[in-house]
Parts: sequence; structure tokens; C-alpha cells
Amino acid sequence: MGIRHFASGGLTRRVVLTGLLATGASAATPALAAYNSGRGDFRSLRLINSRTGEKVSSVYWVEGRYVSEALEAFNQILRDWRAEQATSMDPRVIDILAATHNLLDCREPFDIVSGYRTPGTNAFLRRRSRGVAKKSYHTRGMAVDIALKSRSVEQISGAGRALSAGGVGRYTRSKFVHLDSGPVRDWGR
Repeated sequence: MGIRHFASGGLTRRVVLTGLLATGASAATPALAAYNSGRGDFRSLRLINSRTGEKVSSVYWVEGRYVSEALEAFNQILRDWRAEQATSMDPRVIDILAATHNLLDCREPFDIVSGYRTPGTNAFLRRRSRGVAKKSYHTRGMAVDIALKSRSVEQISGAGRALSAGGVGRYTRSKFVHLDSGPVRDWGR
């Protein structure tokens, strides 16, 4: 099944109605809510997965409700591509990604380095690198590692830290930033 593409200018009645009927309120700190506001009564996010060649540009929140079809598209693109398994990503991490992107004021989609990881994939990666946590938020659908060609690791992580909404890790050598919906903390160089 392919990734569905939703453009903010091409909302169908079905997508809007689905969004209005979906459950879930916007989670967040006041800073996160503020950075996600000012764009009308909708939120959108653009992602690309260079490993799989997939892209999603989607309105995922309309008038206080998450759009379930859009969240499913994010679950698919953020899946563990090694194991070909998806999970229900925490909508708060999607909000964090969108707010971080808004702060960076760029058109380029976030490039996904890592989204959801099965416990098996996480264990495999832990054997290869000291930087992989044993109880990673990736295995809970609460973390995404991202990069942008047009912005530095410092710029991306600075935007993430400004939200005070979760974990922010800087991986300057590997040129990516970790964002999660866990407790507020930051690390890395």
C-alpha cells in the first residue's frame, strides 16, 4: 500500500470530516501550542524518507482534531524499514516535529533518519553503536531522528529545545537531531 499524499490546498471533504471526527486533543506545553498556532485551524508536516524514497506532505490536525488518515500516513513513512513494521506514533511527537519545522521557517521536508524501531532493530543498532539507548523512545513510537540539508544540527536542535516539549539530542558528527515526546531534556554536541 502506498503512502497517501495530502496537500493543504487539496483537502477533500472526506479528509476534513475524518479529521473532525478523529479523537485526540493537541498535547503539549504552552510553547509547543504557540509555535503550532498562527497557521489557521490546521497543522501540517512534510517528511521524506530517503532510504525508502517515500514522501508525505499532510495536514494532520484540523480545528482541534487529529486527522486519522494523515496519522496513518505518518505511521507508514516512520515505520521500521528494516523489519517492515509500523506502529501508532505518538501524535505529540508529530506536533513537536511540526512546531520545530515551523520555527525553522523552511520549505524543505524533514529527512527521516530513524522513526519507529522494533525492539529487535533497536537491539541490533545497540550492538553497533554506543549512542543507542536500551529503552529507546523509538521503540515506543515516541521519537524521530531528522535532518535538513538547509539547516545545521545546531539550528534544528535549537528550535526543538525552544519548545520545551520533549527530548532533543544533537548528533553533529552524524548530522541529525533526535526529537521525542518524553521528558524535557537535551544532550549531545
